[in-house]
Amino acid sequence: MNVQLDFAAVLSEWPLLLTGVAWTLGLTIASVIIGTLLGIGGAWVRARGFGADMAPAWLKAVVTGYVELIRNTPFIVQLFFIFFGLPAAGFKLSAEMASLIAMVVNLGAYATEIIRAGLEATPKGHIEAAQSLALSRRQIFLWVALPPALHKIWPSLVSQIIIVMLGSSVCGQISTEELSYAADLIQSRNFRSFEAFIVVGALYLLLSVMMRYALNWLGATFLFGRR
Repeated sequence: MNVQLDFAAVLSEWPLLLTGVAWTLGLTIASVIIGTLLGIGGAWVRARGFGADMAPAWLKAVVTGYVELIRNTPFIVQLFFIFFGLPAAGFKLSAEMASLIAMVVNLGAYATEIIRAGLEATPKGHIEAAQSLALSRRQIFLWVALPPALHKIWPSLVSQIIIVMLGSSVCGQISTEELSYAADLIQSRNFRSFEAFIVVGALYLLLSVMMRYALNWLGATFLFGRR
């Protein structure tokens, strides 16, 4: 069987591919910023010795339930619930907004547990030294415990961010114009599905490598004070 590949037919649709890359990166960057902040807040509530002994019981229960629910259900179910389920309750969302919310909620749950593990690995001596200087709980958390915790768990958090970015490929199922949506549209036009998904797979690989490099550089340069 002689198979002739025609990548030119796919690459000629470069505006669609460029739009897909832009949406994938935009959704990922926004979800990283908001989801990481959500994870830090959730970790503060759940980490022993920080927020867990100060947060009200109902808040701890809500955060625990949120983390367990998200970590034990598929991302596509979460996405469909937000996009198809919330309108039934009166919350109508665009495909792009539903995708962003789903990615933020998903990353926030995983980031909560990753950051909590780093916080609970903070040496007690550091906390006691900060307390002896009469620092408040908030100051101890933000300036003594959180920076070294982020340093410890940064590789794990970066890996989770990459997973969320790759998971955005299912957002095309609700017509978000990311990369997988572009592949579906291209192959429906020229019937070159094999070539279309090879090209999009290569773009996902390139984005993953670039994102990992950029996040590692960001951590080393700005968060941890070294190059």
